[in-house]
Amino acid sequence: MAAQQDSRIYPLDRIRNIGVIAHIDAGKTTTTERILYYTGKTYKIGDIDEGTTVTDWMEQERERGITIVSAAVTTFWIPKTGPLADIEHRVNIIDTPGHVDFTAEVERSLRVLDGGVTVLDAEEGVQSQSETVWRQADKYNVPRICFINKMDKLGADYIETLKSIREKLGAPAYPYNLPIGKENEFVGVVDLLTRKGFVWGDDPSGMKFNEVEVPSDMHDDVEKYRNELIEKISETNDKLLEKYLGGEEPTMKELMQALRAATIAYKIVPVLAGSSLRNKGVQPLLDAVINFLPSPLDIPQVRGYNPKTGADEARANDINAPFAGIAFKVQIDPHVGKLTYVRVYSGTLKSGSSVLNVTKSERERIGRILLMHADKREEIKEAFAGEIVAVIGLTRTTTGDTLADESNPIVLESITFPEPVISLAIEPKTKADQEKLGLALSRLSEEDPTFRIRSDHETGQTIISGMGELQLEIMVDRMKREFKVEANVGRPQVAYRETITKVAEGEGKYIKQTGGRGQYGHCLLRIEPKSRGEGFEFVSEIKGGAIPQEFIPAIEKGIKEKMETGILAGYPVVDMKVAVYDGSYHDVDSSEIAFKIAGSMALSNAAASAQMAILEPIMKVEVTTPEEFMGEVIGDLSAKRAQILGSEQRGNVRIITALVPLAELSGYVTTLRSMSQGRASAYMEPSHYQEVPGNITDKIVAKSKGVVS
Repeated sequence: MAAQQDSRIYPLDRIRNIGVIAHIDAGKTTTTERILYYTGKTYKIGDIDEGTTVTDWMEQERERGITIVSAAVTTFWIPKTGPLADIEHRVNIIDTPGHVDFTAEVERSLRVLDGGVTVLDAEEGVQSQSETVWRQADKYNVPRICFINKMDKLGADYIETLKSIREKLGAPAYPYNLPIGKENEFVGVVDLLTRKGFVWGDDPSGMKFNEVEVPSDMHDDVEKYRNELIEKISETNDKLLEKYLGGEEPTMKELMQALRAATIAYKIVPVLAGSSLRNKGVQPLLDAVINFLPSPLDIPQVRGYNPKTGADEARANDINAPFAGIAFKVQIDPHVGKLTYVRVYSGTLKSGSSVLNVTKSERERIGRILLMHADKREEIKEAFAGEIVAVIGLTRTTTGDTLADESNPIVLESITFPEPVISLAIEPKTKADQEKLGLALSRLSEEDPTFRIRSDHETGQTIISGMGELQLEIMVDRMKREFKVEANVGRPQVAYRETITKVAEGEGKYIKQTGGRGQYGHCLLRIEPKSRGEGFEFVSEIKGGAIPQEFIPAIEKGIKEKMETGILAGYPVVDMKVAVYDGSYHDVDSSEIAFKIAGSMALSNAAASAQMAILEPIMKVEVTTPEEFMGEVIGDLSAKRAQILGSEQRGNVRIITALVPLAELSGYVTTLRSMSQGRASAYMEPSHYQEVPGNITDKIVAKSKGVVS
């Protein structure tokens, strides 16, 4: 009952739905753990090295010291500063993975968050994946604040990192506080607006800190950055600008309110300093989350379309409006089975009620509703607009589906995920493993939309695909541990794609005459190439009933099946428009199966004269190397068909950025280490697909004729 009361106590303006996003190793999970500690959600600070973190609760996460699945945690905070001081707020936090292989986790989290905390390493500055997650946040218009972490690290530079946020991310970043000291001498921060210093001293937990005067050697910097911040805040508000230009400084309340509005409108990104590992600077960050990041009321009404009329509709952030929410994550829980995480955008969701999965046009029953604290849970009777909860009982709902009130359906914007770039073959060791493998794979693909499964009919193997070797390795590991499946696993293979490069036409005629009723299907297709990433489009240009309307979907199905198995070398065909423009039928013998086969035959026939090409995944690679190995690293990358984009100096190392075909990167990290005496490191993420050079196409096709992989 207390939990239900909790929900009612917190009006929408006192809820924050935030995510912690960053490059791998910038300190996201450590920052989240400190937030949980200071908000009283945990009584002991979780430590990644000791495997005691709350949000990294999977065995694989604790063993590897990385975040794999986004964890949702509900906690509470009373800010000490700003106009909202001394009022308790509820904070729903999602700690997202930093590793690019788990990009789906970041993508889906950003889709349902209202605000983000971007964590940056004070020595490394803006790294490749910092850019990637920043662009993902841009896509969903998520307001952000930046936390420059690791101020105690050797080489930490707050101002340089601030510059790189402005230059590389193009963000309107302005310091909200300045660090007192750096590296070993980092002890606290100065709040620019109030000119107050906060120093963390004897308390190793960082729970207690002292308010101090601004250190004398910081006066000039504090005034310089304070004036810059006030000027920028004033520029975003006409009333304040008038005051400011008249030589009058706006009041603290006016500045804080205007800064909040500017942050939500992405006109200012406040930047704070700290060291999560050393327990310094986290409380001011929490205050900034409450003071500057939006509540559900600050977010525009969620928009979608009515599935019956196709008309554009909006839903109010109101608990009395009709219910609408989006399922953004599915998780298989060892104790309760399938958990579906839902962001409630409007109305009230009650346990025991029925809702409509509008995306799939199916009714779903809400079993139990849980408030999640990573892998611990608290049952509640109802969830309200603005909340993030986990639901038990949804059987058909998958990531991105809209759930809504049955009498007021709406389809909200779904979540798009990148295509997998790497695959491997997997075979069960025994007959008993065969059945368990099917179940394990379907469960894991429900959880992760970038994890794909297909059967290779020629070899009888199951092919699993994903965003990187690490993701596939962890999926195989989870199969063994969670589902007790023993399997033989092949070597990772590049996930090539096929496409066409010119317009062509083709005919498919399937006639089969056996005793009794025969089969007849006949269609003519035109295929046209589309731009990279535009996907597949099917249109019917049939006029005058040359093919009855009921057989058109069968033709499309035959085309899609042929596209999945490939034409040139057994890889899926992408980026193509197919138009069926003519054909014929037989009154008695025509059937869906005949037209499906005719569609498949027509596509093969058209593709033969469409100049097919193979596409390969290109990775964006960022190599951090000491200066003396730079020449060797660039030479090695060039030998791998790399396109060098540039290099920059950061401290005493060089950062080389290049675009490299994934096919050339097998074992690259090991090669790089031996080339640089273990001192260089590489980070890579999928960039795009592009055509393979002719000589390499011939090799891929020749290989596929032997064994399709």
